Order: sequence, then C-alpha cells, then structure tokens
Amino acid sequence: MMIVTTDYIPGKEIRELIGFVKGSTVQSKHIGKDLMAGLKTIVGGEIKEYTDMLDEARQKAIERMLGEARNLGANAIIGMRLQSSSVMQGASEIIAYGTAVWVE
Repeated sequence: MMIVTTDYIPGKEIRELIGFVKGSTVQSKHIGKDLMAGLKTIVGGEIKEYTDMLDEARQKAIERMLGEARNLGANAIIGMRLQSSSVMQGASEIIAYGTAVWVE
C-alpha cells in the first residue's frame, strides 16, 4: 500500500476518497532502561533507549493505520502525518493518521 504525505500521488488518479484512518500506540521502556537513559542526560548525547522506543512506536502506529485502511478497502493513504505526545515520564503516544483512498 502506498503512503504519502502529500494530498495526491504523482501519476495516479484518486478514484475514491474512503475516509480518515489512524493508528496509535503508547510505548514505554522498563525501569532498568529508563534509569540508564536518565544517567545519559548527565553526560549528554543520544538517548538510544528512547530513540529505539519511538522507532518501535512509529512502526506500530503506522501498521495499525495501514490495517484500518485495508479493512476499509483502500489501496493508498494520502496526507499521512505522525504526531507524538508524552503521556507520562518515560512513555509516549504516537499517532499515525491520514486519508484512505483508492487510486488507479
């Protein structure tokens, strides 16, 4: 399934506008990794534990959005966006959303 952040797909014609689709997840790391990440803030640099957590969360949110689009009979998603928010310390929500369409 094609996913784009634009409102159209070059070379394709939107035949049907199916509707809004989204997928989300809330992810956190276990206490041991959270403690290690906290120590990293003292010395500086990338906090790999959180980078990995957010990568995993983005993938889950996108997969859930794709599943919703497939269930509606779409073959593409246009206008896709990702949004994140902190739910609590060490946990973030990631939302992937867009417009499910049928293109030819």
